[in-house]
Amino acid sequence: MTRIARASLIVAVFFALDKMLGFLRQILFARVGGLYGLDVFNTSNNIPDFLSALISGGALGIALIPVLSEFLERDGRRAAWGLFSRIVNLAFIVTAAVSLVIIALASPLVRYIIAPGFDPQKQALTASLMRLDLIAILIFSISGLVMAGLQANQHFLLPAMAPAFYNLGQIFGVTILAPQTGLHLGPVTLPAFGMGLHGLVYGVILGATLHLAIQVPGLIHYEFRWAPAIDLKNPGVRQVLTLMGPRVLTMAFLQIYFVARDNLASRFGEGGVAALNLGWFIQQVPETLIGTAIAIALLPSLSEQITRHESEVFRQTINRALRAMLALTLPIAALLAVGARPLIQAAFGFNTAGTDMILWATRAFLLGLMGHAWLEVAVRSFYAQQNARIPLIAAFLQAVAFIALAVLLALTIGHVGIALADTFTFTGEALLLLFLLNRRFPGVLGVGNTLLRSCLAAAAGALIVYLLMHTLPLPALPLSLGALVIGGLAGLPLIWPEVKMLVKL
Repeated sequence: MTRIARASLIVAVFFALDKMLGFLRQILFARVGGLYGLDVFNTSNNIPDFLSALISGGALGIALIPVLSEFLERDGRRAAWGLFSRIVNLAFIVTAAVSLVIIALASPLVRYIIAPGFDPQKQALTASLMRLDLIAILIFSISGLVMAGLQANQHFLLPAMAPAFYNLGQIFGVTILAPQTGLHLGPVTLPAFGMGLHGLVYGVILGATLHLAIQVPGLIHYEFRWAPAIDLKNPGVRQVLTLMGPRVLTMAFLQIYFVARDNLASRFGEGGVAALNLGWFIQQVPETLIGTAIAIALLPSLSEQITRHESEVFRQTINRALRAMLALTLPIAALLAVGARPLIQAAFGFNTAGTDMILWATRAFLLGLMGHAWLEVAVRSFYAQQNARIPLIAAFLQAVAFIALAVLLALTIGHVGIALADTFTFTGEALLLLFLLNRRFPGVLGVGNTLLRSCLAAAAGALIVYLLMHTLPLPALPLSLGALVIGGLAGLPLIWPEVKMLVKL
């Protein structure tokens, strides 16, 4: 296996653990808070997540890796860690300052921007949770950048483990801090602190702390030394900030998507926000394991290839990644779209109407699974070249198109229209970026017959799942799980060349 393939496997394995824990967390959240609680909790995260995406893990993380990789290649680890310290210090100070402003403006933000469809009591609770959640975002302003620092050093294990520890903190919050009565586990009854939805947020804070703590041994191993400096005139700092500027705007447009989505969903009554968030989460499980895992492992290597002027290797690496993603995402999306209902019903325990809301949102999001996975690689391909302008323009076009299309479709087909707008616009953004990339590196989009075989695998697998679920007289949940496995195995021979290609990335 190549270095990229090994890194992708490490990231995917721990992302799988993270998603299993995340799915357990969502189940527990649904059973403790119900649709009402999920609406409030998910909505309260919007602005804190916006801040985190702009300043720490999102904008700075991707902007920092190419520059750190360059420093490591050219100047050595000591110089790279000096730059890293300055960026972390700056991120923490800016996050703290902006957090104070958000705390002061939390109520009007919720009332007029985040959830205008909520009643006043629901809005007040949302604002209260939002203020508390900013503590976790302060921790993430450091932890998100630590992930980038370790990845730039080609270390992926501890950053890949960190999200699982974040979920463990949240699970502690939902099982111990939030409930009014203790959870019974056989002869053992867990204590309960009765904090309600605030307990969920304290779990988020604990998870953020664990997210940072698990990565500290990596910093020690690579001899990190903290420097109490910022120095905005430092060439490395200015290089990162120059690359970060467009990335901040890019992430702002992405977060506008989430704000607009929940704003529209809040107008569909109880469960609108929850259905879209759960549908999104279900789609994100395979997207993260395939798209995000491969893209995270690719970025440091792509940055090195550009630094060494290895254009042909750069092109081949991206092309193999796109073909592998295409072969995996289309069949998975088809299988889940056909077989997901019993899984959703068993996991969340909602009534028929609630289950249907989640199911149809999930199906609409799954149509865009390939587009989301390709977008992960497309964006990082431009950042590896330290080109942030083109992803910025594409993100702006996506945000504008999403809002316009989501409003139109929501008025005609309800909350599912919002999910369809996501699919159309994110897939369009990915194709636009890859088209532009293909003009500079011809052949990047040469998927050969991979598309045809992937479609055949998706059709064959989905048909088998449908037939098994509608002909065999077995309990719905085990039948659905078994049918998904059989359908996946049936389509596997058609995409086997791309599966083998993964080890050659």
